Amino acid sequence: MSTVSTERKQAILTLLKQKGQVKVIALAEQFKVAPETIRRDLQELESNGMLRRVYGGATAVLFQNHEAPFVQRQSHHQREKSAIGRCAADLIQDGDTIVIDVGTTPIELVKAIHGRKRLTILTNGLSVAFALMEKINYGHFSGKVIVLGGELNSEQQSISGILCERMMRNFRVNKAFISVGGISLTDGISEYDPDEASMSQTFAKSAEQVIVIADHSKLGVRAFSHMLDFHEVDTIVCDTDAPEGWIEHLKETDVQWLKATID
Repeated sequence: MSTVSTERKQAILTLLKQKGQVKVIALAEQFKVAPETIRRDLQELESNGMLRRVYGGATAVLFQNHEAPFVQRQSHHQREKSAIGRCAADLIQDGDTIVIDVGTTPIELVKAIHGRKRLTILTNGLSVAFALMEKINYGHFSGKVIVLGGELNSEQQSISGILCERMMRNFRVNKAFISVGGISLTDGISEYDPDEASMSQTFAKSAEQVIVIADHSKLGVRAFSHMLDFHEVDTIVCDTDAPEGWIEHLKETDVQWLKATID
């Protein structure tokens, strides 16, 4: 398929509307042009406010300053999130005390917990709590679940706010599994909602190990609220290798990057 520049850009926007994200290499193959040509197209479209470039491609700008509702995100990158969940679940050991953040990727982490004993799991995610309840009822792991209380965000199915943070400060955990809005080499870890970012910061301060779980669409993204610097993170679990330009910085900040295997 070969089109002139204007038609190609319109086709890219149509694909973005349908899928929410596009990749440079796939577009180059589809339109039979060089990747550099696609990158120039994306740069021009971004300058006109029509998309947002991320590592390896671009995303739609439907939600520039806030995250899409939970129910809309459930089907996005499902296979990648499932792989990340399985990889992250392998980090959980018998007897661990852990806290699991809100979001669609944490749901996949919960689904992947099997055979662990004597776990104590805290969460501020309503969907996460429900999934944990089902796992315990089916005997997939043993232990207890503590749901943190506070202000309800029905759109994101989360609980946050000063009451929730105050409750979390009473606990110390081995591991905090944190879902994020973006990971940027220059801006570190970020989130769309300031309350959720503050909540995740509280999780990180309470944990011996901080584990960020994020699919590739979060790479290169700078969300509205800064959450953590790289040196405050121990491990990042993603469905792709770390961007080449990030390797040295990850070594300097002693951050482990785990690539999840997609079935």
